[in-house]
Amino acid sequence: MSIVAQFDLFGEVEQKLEERAKQRAEEAARPKTPTPAAPHRRHRAFPRDPQRHVGEVADNVIAAWFSHYGGSRMDVPLGTVAALCLFREPLVEDWLLTLQPAQLPQLLREIWGVQWMARPDLVEVARPLHGWIEENPDENQLKAVQAVVHAALRKGLFALTARDDPYERSEADVLSPLLTGLRHKSDKKWRGEYHTPPCVTDLMAEILIGDDHGPTIREPALGSGGMFRSVAQTLRFRGLNPHDHTWLGNDIDPLATACAAVNAIIWDLGPRTAIWCADSLATEDAGLSKALAEREAVIKHRNAVVKQALFEQRARRMLHAVNQLLGGAAA
Repeated sequence: MSIVAQFDLFGEVEQKLEERAKQRAEEAARPKTPTPAAPHRRHRAFPRDPQRHVGEVADNVIAAWFSHYGGSRMDVPLGTVAALCLFREPLVEDWLLTLQPAQLPQLLREIWGVQWMARPDLVEVARPLHGWIEENPDENQLKAVQAVVHAALRKGLFALTARDDPYERSEADVLSPLLTGLRHKSDKKWRGEYHTPPCVTDLMAEILIGDDHGPTIREPALGSGGMFRSVAQTLRFRGLNPHDHTWLGNDIDPLATACAAVNAIIWDLGPRTAIWCADSLATEDAGLSKALAEREAVIKHRNAVVKQALFEQRARRMLHAVNQLLGGAAA
């Protein structure tokens, strides 16, 4: 790109950012009717700087993990924080802090199980983050998991993630700094893994999402989903709904892909989302056809499980009614 073209591009970005800042200022200046918070809800104040906030959460989690366990497993602390990010009720924070290490595996199974019923396709992609739970982690590992839970919550994880509004939950990527912080520097260099800073993806989204944007957002080097987050926020800011778009993304790193799948739930990208692990350069059509087939299969399996569960529930009710009838007749 020539120097003139670069200046033209930066000028366009600067103009767009100025327009966006002006719109936000106008919205902030409009009088608003205060809505009293429901008495049973308790939120921490929303972070002033969400990006800095998630960085501090990640630093504290990493310190807690290595000081209590020190193992090379990244999936355990990463998966624990990912599960916590799926809570929407801030009142559970106090209860979570009372749990003993031995109680945590069952809690995590239930969290992922609930999410599987809603989004089996994404939870299956996120399996590298929760497969370890079935490995019967030892006592020391569970103590480290407890330390991770305490570190994340006390540093204010729920201030960002336990929000009803997906726009607020999408102000920062909680899992990205944790993923990169847990990974050894030499490993990151070997993989060529460097996540694009949020300020850059935000600028790219401002440029790419114009009035003539298409219905499909495709990212062949997804990472933990940073570009998806910026695009979703840009769409919402412009009064558009991410659910009206198709999101297709893949990455060569299974842990990064798993984080992106969880983030797709946190950021509420919508039902037309497909995320998978594949090398865009070495796989035919970047693995899209295979990913879509697997996605369809797992959703079909979930539907069959739900159908069978409903059938068994109706059968139990009918049997109970028959027993009551026969019991009453005998009396």
